[in-house]
Amino acid sequence: MSSRLFQYASARLEDPKRQYRAFQLLGWSGYGFATYIGGHFWVDDHLAQALYMLVATITGWLLTIPMRRIYLRLWNREPLRRVIGTLLAITLAALLWALLKKLGNVWAFPEEGGLKWGDSFYWYAYSFMIYVTWTGAYFAIKYYRASREEREKALRAESMAHQAQLKMLRYQLNPHFLFNTLNAISTLILDKDSPTANAMVTRLSQFLRHSLDNDPMQKVTLEKEVEALMLYLDIEKVRFGERLQVDVRMDDAAQYALVPSLLLQPMVENAIKYAISRREEGGSIRIEARVISGELHLAVSDSGSGEPVVNLSNLEGSSGVGVRNTRERLQVLYGKEQDIRFTASDLGGLAVRIRLPYETVRKKVALHS
Repeated sequence: MSSRLFQYASARLEDPKRQYRAFQLLGWSGYGFATYIGGHFWVDDHLAQALYMLVATITGWLLTIPMRRIYLRLWNREPLRRVIGTLLAITLAALLWALLKKLGNVWAFPEEGGLKWGDSFYWYAYSFMIYVTWTGAYFAIKYYRASREEREKALRAESMAHQAQLKMLRYQLNPHFLFNTLNAISTLILDKDSPTANAMVTRLSQFLRHSLDNDPMQKVTLEKEVEALMLYLDIEKVRFGERLQVDVRMDDAAQYALVPSLLLQPMVENAIKYAISRREEGGSIRIEARVISGELHLAVSDSGSGEPVVNLSNLEGSSGVGVRNTRERLQVLYGKEQDIRFTASDLGGLAVRIRLPYETVRKKVALHS
């Protein structure tokens, strides 16, 4: 019950007007209480002290209303004009409040003999100090709120740019793959292999439907990612037949890991392009996924083109569209918590190894609960 009340109060206090009223209530209530307690021990007439406290507190609060309106008008003015206007407002308000408090003191304590102007500087200096404090608190809260709003705007703009970059990188992959597939279908048609061409078109439509149904901003489980990858490989198997062998090895924990959609497809596409297609007998591709020390380790290995891999450093700076976009997507999504590198494969060709933070749907739900 108490947590619900706290949440309700916090939600209502998000409104700047309600925040202002709450701070006014707390601040002037505190002033009134301190004024009463301050005179309680040396004033015998506690009722008179309470009456004076009400006059001082209510008049002090009422004078802040025009002060706030003046400050709102000065908010967007140049700094010098804002400072001069603020000092004038404090000076005039302090003079008026000091006078009202003296009149209230005469009314509450008539036995003291009316107005005494000898201590006027004390009354004014005290009033000036209170309004300087009030003004400082007012502007501090207002500047804090303005800076928070600017920070939130900057974060929203950064998030939108982040999302736009991810979408751009994701959608660059699909045309790249589509071009290669349509080129293969065109070749089959020219070779008058209509059944195979038709099978490729059917599988292509299934793969594209899967691709378009998944939001590029959302991560998918590795199990779903491999299912999408198999749609792509079904297309390639129409081209290569028995020349293309695929081996998937995935830990039980790894299949629940969240990864960017269509993460593995460019790696597999590169393996087919630079290894499988260059050997008459074809070759094999192995896809591995393991969870090690809270990290997801992925590897796409191939059996090579028959030629030894001699310079892995050149591959690290590969300018291929698929690999380059995968690097950029991972950098945007994970920053320094990811890594992608090339190594020699025990199958005889190349291995692309990707390291990501291990995230699951269960972990993401726990973070937001």
